[in-house]
Amino acid sequence: MTADRSILEVNDRHLPSSDFQASNGGVVMITPPLNEDFWYFRVRVSEEQAIVGFPKFGTIGIGFAKETDWNTNLPFTCQATTIYEHIKDNKGSRKITRASCIAAIELIRESARRFRGWDDAYWASGQERMR
Repeated sequence: MTADRSILEVNDRHLPSSDFQASNGGVVMITPPLNEDFWYFRVRVSEEQAIVGFPKFGTIGIGFAKETDWNTNLPFTCQATTIYEHIKDNKGSRKITRASCIAAIELIRESARRFRGWDDAYWASGQERMR
């Protein structure tokens, strides 16, 4: 697959909440059961591999769907190249290109931003702080 043919998939299934209100007024965050449907956004980068955006403790994490180094992901607010450098060991096939992964990450970042309702100005200011 090439970066110019990336297709964003959106999971419209109900995902379980990862937190609940504690009796003392605090919030307890719990990792729900993880399975192949635990993602909001997915972009396939090969027949066997995809990059996903998924709920993670109050944010949306981005990582590969199939991992050999478990739990390697970063929040969507990080730069696409930073996310790629952090997760690239899990891509699997050498045929999966850096360019296709970064394009997929950018699609997911933009979708996550809009999902959160962040306007252009808010997003730009946050991106400046992340540099």
